[in-house]
Amino acid sequence: MTTTLTVRYLVLAEASPGLLPRLLQPFAKRDLTPDAVQARREGDMLRAEFLLHAMPEETVPLVAGNLGQVVGVVDVAVQQDAARIAA
Repeated sequence: MTTTLTVRYLVLAEASPGLLPRLLQPFAKRDLTPDAVQARREGDMLRAEFLLHAMPEETVPLVAGNLGQVVGVVDVAVQQDAARIAA
C-alpha cells in the first residue's frame, strides 16, 4: 500500500519569461501532472499554485526542494491534506 496526499504548492517568484515551464519541470520529471495550476502576476512577482490529488507522500519534499531551486523563486510553501491509503 502507498500513502498518498492531496498537496498544494504555493510558489512566489520573480516574474520572468519562461518561469512557468521551469516550475512545471519538477512535476514532469517525476511523471506527475498537477490537477490544477493557477498563476497570477503581481507587479514584478508571480504567484503560482499547483494542486495534486493522490500524490505519493515520499515525493512531496523532493518536489518542494526542486521548486525552491528554480531560478527566481523566492518562497515555496506546501499545504498537505490528510493522508489516505491507496491500493
